[in-house]
Amino acid sequence: MSDDVRPGFVRVRLDLSYDGRDFSGWARQTRGQRTVQAEIEDAIRTVTRSRDTYDLTVAGRTDAGVHARGQVAHVDLPEGLWAEHREKLLRRLAGRLPHDVRVWNAEEAPAGFNARFSAIWRRYAYRVTDHPSGVDPLLRGHVLWHDRPLDADAMNEAAERLLGEHDFAAYCKKREGATTIRTLRELRWERDASGILTATVRADAFCHNMVRSLVGAMLFVGDGHRPVSWPARVLAAGVRDSAVHVVRPHGLTLEEVGYPADGLLAARNLEARNRRTLPDRGAGAAGCC
Repeated sequence: MSDDVRPGFVRVRLDLSYDGRDFSGWARQTRGQRTVQAEIEDAIRTVTRSRDTYDLTVAGRTDAGVHARGQVAHVDLPEGLWAEHREKLLRRLAGRLPHDVRVWNAEEAPAGFNARFSAIWRRYAYRVTDHPSGVDPLLRGHVLWHDRPLDADAMNEAAERLLGEHDFAAYCKKREGATTIRTLRELRWERDASGILTATVRADAFCHNMVRSLVGAMLFVGDGHRPVSWPARVLAAGVRDSAVHVVRPHGLTLEEVGYPADGLLAARNLEARNRRTLPDRGAGAAGCC
């Protein structure tokens, strides 16, 4: 499948962030709900005085209420329009966009770049506090309160058993025709001086609700409801488990998207479009525990 930029157009990479609490997710909605994509596309059309709306492609479509600090998107703009507006585009977008979304950088993308398919990993953070008094009011839109003490060591022990390439169907909301095979590269918990626990979750890609489901399973381990071995057993079962709680979206932030060197972008773009299957590891090789 070719992803060549149309003649007469230039591909522009956008680096952006947003507070997701008042958005109905990233993707433009047919019923007119407020979304990040719609706000940015409308702002670009307005500040460039364009008749057309130029569609954005994003690295990761975040759900309603989820935040982003290091989101990446691209947009293909006519060469003449880009040449006319490139120097003042950021300042004009800053004046047009609402205060809960910012575009920090806009530059011509290297050949082969696709914000979604060229990415080799996405890194999310989920923030939780188990302080008996609850969440600092100034952080309430970004930190989940868990009303029982959490054992970070137990959660990290459970997390280690989930790393690697697996079918994460047990932790994903299934979408027709989409694979749930992912490579989970990092899942760890750290408690800072204020007592906030942050889960760092990094994978090549994520399926729907995957991070929030993984966090929900870890919290059940951390507060003693489930043993350390339980999340891996759920993973090995390969089906959605009603006991896995999908935690609320406001604790989740897309922190960073990783890309290969410029010369490898096109190859990664093609590779990421291939449907994934797991290698045959033989009978009894689920490796859950």
